Amino acid sequence: MIKHIVAWEFADYAEGADKATNVAQSAEALRALPGLIDGILEFEVITPQSGLDNTFDLAIYSVFTDADALQAYAVHPDHLKVVALIGARRSSRACLDYDPEAL
Repeated sequence: MIKHIVAWEFADYAEGADKATNVAQSAEALRALPGLIDGILEFEVITPQSGLDNTFDLAIYSVFTDADALQAYAVHPDHLKVVALIGARRSSRACLDYDPEAL
């Protein structure tokens, strides 16, 4: 099992839309991925919640069957479309992949 966590900060304005619109569109696109790509065991799309601390505008917490499944996800055409969508709108990205059995 491999866990994959990614968090993004979005530009205030990009691709003709404000931050809130771009975050919503990106979250919607991310939510579609588990139904399109094999090997995903868990996939949470996270947006800031009022009253809680937030450093990022959007994040995912995902679990894959193994490293091969994560690699297949990384190069899957549907994932690459979302990468391009978010890439044009984000101002920063942080990522952490890990094997919980190795902790």
